[in-house]
Amino acid sequence: MNVIEVNDSLSAREFIEFPGKLYRTDSNWISPLHNDVEAVFDPNRNVFFSHGVCTRWLLKNSQGETIGRIAAFVNEEKAHKNQQPTGGVGFFECINDQKAAFLLFDTAKEWLRKHGMQAMDGPINFGENDKFWGLLIEGFKPPSLGMNYNPSYYIDFFEAYGFKKQYDQFTNFLDATIPLPERFTKIADWVMKKPGYSFKHFDKRQFDKFAADFQEIYNNAWSDFENFTPIEMGTIKESFRQMQAIMDEKIIWFAYYRDEPIAFVLCLPDVNQILRHVNGKLNLWGKLKFLWYKKRTTIDRLRIIIMGCKKKYQNHGIESALIRCLQLEVLPRNTIKGVELAWVGDFNDKMMSIHEATGAKRDKIHRTYRVVF
Repeated sequence: MNVIEVNDSLSAREFIEFPGKLYRTDSNWISPLHNDVEAVFDPNRNVFFSHGVCTRWLLKNSQGETIGRIAAFVNEEKAHKNQQPTGGVGFFECINDQKAAFLLFDTAKEWLRKHGMQAMDGPINFGENDKFWGLLIEGFKPPSLGMNYNPSYYIDFFEAYGFKKQYDQFTNFLDATIPLPERFTKIADWVMKKPGYSFKHFDKRQFDKFAADFQEIYNNAWSDFENFTPIEMGTIKESFRQMQAIMDEKIIWFAYYRDEPIAFVLCLPDVNQILRHVNGKLNLWGKLKFLWYKKRTTIDRLRIIIMGCKKKYQNHGIESALIRCLQLEVLPRNTIKGVELAWVGDFNDKMMSIHEATGAKRDKIHRTYRVVF
């Protein structure tokens, strides 16, 4: 077996296309958009290159066929906040061969060592944790946009190599055909009517205002979590740019108290129900296929990508009111049957409680691992 670094357009294309070959017989797999993956490794589109480095490799067998891939990265803003300087690995894919998997892990580990790291987390993203994050360990079913999918044998690879659980990320599913619990709706409706509070959906004509509100809320809401680093405006703009084609302004809501932005919920249609037909390619032919299937497909699922509430306003029912705003918007459409609630870390008791209050049930678990060298 031979490991080669991705350093030209041919190897970069093979890195993107390898999963399509690996999963060609797996009916659950849906290719992520190639452009979204490419953006992670493009210094012109990924602001993390301003404070980090990354590289990636392909693994070839003796016949020169690709049998695996991996990426490794160092985010200098987070790497030194751990007991050991910690880098990351991600975009791991491999045939069912432990020797091949370990060779990929070893390659990434040695590169990280040379960059001063003493541990690595994985599988993670060279970016924010809203996509391409965590190893799927429960709920092997078609993924939503941006969510990692992998075969179950990857679990054995990671754990046999010495990776240990850092935390689990739970994705819960809310059946929209069942009314929300009465207690939940009473609290939400009461909050929505309280003096001084207002709720507005996103309007792309006021993008700069809503982007600034998003940044202010996010950087306050998560500031107490371990290894937190403030989100940059460049990251927000790139994320919204990528979402633009599928965005529904009326399912992205912000809460305000006397015009101060205090909370948000960002929700998207589960467009993977259409994208499964384009195999990750939104070239001319892919766009034509997308439009053809869009006319013939009723998207019946939504995915809450992320929720955030300033610390001062947590435990005031604001998050419940935002979910209620979503419900009042989408139920009259008579098309939405379910909502996938954004993954929430097992360390986030407050958000776990909100999910439970809605009546949502556990649907998937993604695990973030760490191995200390």
